[in-house]
Amino acid sequence: MQEQYDPQDLERQAQRFWQENDSFAASDDFTREKFYCLSMFPYPSGKLHMGHVRNYTISDVIARYQRMLGKNVLHPMGWDAFGLPAENAAIANRTAPATWTYANIDDMRRQLQALGFSFDWSREIATCRPEYYRWEQWFFTRLYEKGLVYKKMSTVNWDPVDQTVLANEQVIDGCGWRSGAPIERRDIPQWFIRITAYAEELLDDLEKLEHWPEQVRTMQRNWIGKSRGANLRFDLESSVAGVDSLEVYTTRPDTLMGATYLSLAAGHPVSLAMAEENPALAAFIDECRHGSVAEADLAQQEKRGMDTGLKAVHPLTGDLLPVWVANYVLMDYGSGAIMAVPAHDQRDWEFATRYGLPLRVVVSDDNGNAPDITRESYTGRGRLINSGEFDGLEFEAAFDAIAAALEARGAGEVTTQYRLRDWGVSRQRYWGSPIPMLNLPDGGEIPIPEDRLPALLPEDVVMDGVSSPLKSDPQWRQFDLDGIACERETDTFDTFMESSWYYARFTCPDYEDGMLDSDRANYWLPVDQYVGGIEHAILHLLYARFFHKLMRDEGLITSSEPFTRLLTQGMVLKDGAKMSKSKGNTVDPQALIDAYGADTVRLFSMFAAPPEQSLEWSDSAVEGANRFLKRLWRLVTGHVAAGPAPPLDVAALNDAQRDLRRKTHATIAKVSDDYGRRLTFNTAIAAIMELCNDIGRLDADSDQSRAVIHEALDAVVRMLCPIVPHLCHHLWRMMGGDGDAMVAAWPTVDESALARDSIEMVVQVNGKVRAKMSVPADIDRDGAETAALAQENVQRFIEEKTVRKVIVVPGRLVNIVVG
Repeated sequence: MQEQYDPQDLERQAQRFWQENDSFAASDDFTREKFYCLSMFPYPSGKLHMGHVRNYTISDVIARYQRMLGKNVLHPMGWDAFGLPAENAAIANRTAPATWTYANIDDMRRQLQALGFSFDWSREIATCRPEYYRWEQWFFTRLYEKGLVYKKMSTVNWDPVDQTVLANEQVIDGCGWRSGAPIERRDIPQWFIRITAYAEELLDDLEKLEHWPEQVRTMQRNWIGKSRGANLRFDLESSVAGVDSLEVYTTRPDTLMGATYLSLAAGHPVSLAMAEENPALAAFIDECRHGSVAEADLAQQEKRGMDTGLKAVHPLTGDLLPVWVANYVLMDYGSGAIMAVPAHDQRDWEFATRYGLPLRVVVSDDNGNAPDITRESYTGRGRLINSGEFDGLEFEAAFDAIAAALEARGAGEVTTQYRLRDWGVSRQRYWGSPIPMLNLPDGGEIPIPEDRLPALLPEDVVMDGVSSPLKSDPQWRQFDLDGIACERETDTFDTFMESSWYYARFTCPDYEDGMLDSDRANYWLPVDQYVGGIEHAILHLLYARFFHKLMRDEGLITSSEPFTRLLTQGMVLKDGAKMSKSKGNTVDPQALIDAYGADTVRLFSMFAAPPEQSLEWSDSAVEGANRFLKRLWRLVTGHVAAGPAPPLDVAALNDAQRDLRRKTHATIAKVSDDYGRRLTFNTAIAAIMELCNDIGRLDADSDQSRAVIHEALDAVVRMLCPIVPHLCHHLWRMMGGDGDAMVAAWPTVDESALARDSIEMVVQVNGKVRAKMSVPADIDRDGAETAALAQENVQRFIEEKTVRKVIVVPGRLVNIVVG
């Protein structure tokens, strides 16, 4: 038996055992209760960071705990392997993205294995492998045939240097996140999936996700953005290019009487038609092509516009309102036209004050007065003023009355809309799954036939940093479809496509006859516990929920939601800032493993903070975690060295022995709750450490003391096994356990051990503690009151005073109120 704790040697041995015994392989045994535990899979950047370590340790602790409860656990791992960073790295390193990606996967797999994570590597997937994206392509063609996929011109953020579309989140201060180049608005053909067809179900089903953080559900509700409003029609004084009226949607029809002008998007058909005869307007529209299409950026940018000279007729008053083209209106949002109410909308206020347009107040403030709008608009709700027959109406009544008046004139109707827009899945880059569509020679498109899938992405390419190898390869673009010369679509899928269904493919990664093996998928799904960062609260989780419903409606699965329980872990901070390479404050997990062992790293990451809160890095706390493991090693090895423990005889225990046994079973109860219901592993570890302190304080001078200590140490080893599995693997066997501690039964509570002959109660006088007393465990209220009043120190504080009330909290305290 080793005298010193040598983590490197112990961890190598444990990992070899797990590998040789396929310890983490999930069994498709439909007769057993399953538990599917999953962490959001990583991008293979090549090196683990502490955020990875924390995320995967959380899921590993949960998976190992559920195994010890006897469940059939699936805990897989894979790689979100497509994406622009691989192209940039390939250019910088003069290699192909595939070569760079596969090398990084190998490196990161070794690092994950060194941490002892219980991943079922037999189910490993990489989204850049044809056997994975083949089925994604097939599914896209099925959606196309159902009318859920379409192609249209769309205004996008275009990075002129990277030659690609950027998501709104990738535009920082109007520039590309990587290139730093000012981005442009560009209209290009884009592929879309009709997520809006599922908007109501996506919203309603949030109520079913009771084990998701409320913050995440709120973020999704806001992103879907269901709103009740009105569609309005403003007739044009004269038609333009066959357009006689402008369609506008508003959630505030109560402010209609405050509309003083209309604003059009630069891409609106009326704007473009007017620009044909107006060079200045044409130049302005061209300027509008520069700038982000993100709503947040639009709100912050300088508001600019041009008067078209057109007039629109107010649908209720008949007033003529000027029609402007404005840079803060986008064609992709609503109809591309808005009614501007500058007194009650901040963007309109900024625009109107710049150009001297009228501001008409029509809603009173909280005091019933006209609000001050000299510095900003007033966006609150109140009673209508300056609104003719509608004066005095509160918001709801005003909404209904004005909507009714519009409907009576055939100028509008109440409607429900969503902020959610259809999912644009096209990306103008190479390293992604090719979109499986063909452009026909006479126009239009058609899916690649199923028997010709997958549309393979060529991996042996040279990146020049200018254009996609797909666009510059005429041979790849050519496709013969039964004698018809077609051209492949050269756009690739948004990587959210791959991450929206990977969790389902993990249930049957070897299945070759379809996207999913429904029997296995329906057994394992939904995921019981999903772990990942709050930064994915909207897009990834929303798209995954959407994809799950699409797969359900295709008949592949029967459930309606992909993730039953969600844990969003906090960040890892150092000196108060998030760890990042750019800040130069990262900590290399491998260096920590080399210095202290994987179990120390795991223990620190679980003990330093609750999983949903940020973790502040501390070198001393890492050292403290290592000291505790060394102490546990000494406790167990010292106990084992003294020889086998005798059988436990509960009837023969003295008070000290009973106290330790009571502490053991109380700790089992708490730790079980912390692991299972609360997911607060830091408090579980604290309770185990406290138990170890009590173990060390009991003299092992008798057979029954050694028996009680053995029971306590056995519980400690099993309770710590999910967190420090390597050490516990050895300690379990050292104490006489069979096989692998990971499949040992979770310790159970002996309720009889929790019973007490006596308990300690606190005695307060006017809320301040004045005594502690030992009383029979079954003492009644009268007995507790009598005993409390008799305490010597209590007598000092109540003498010559009147006892007005005695409050007894059974089993805890007595508070004596005097005056």
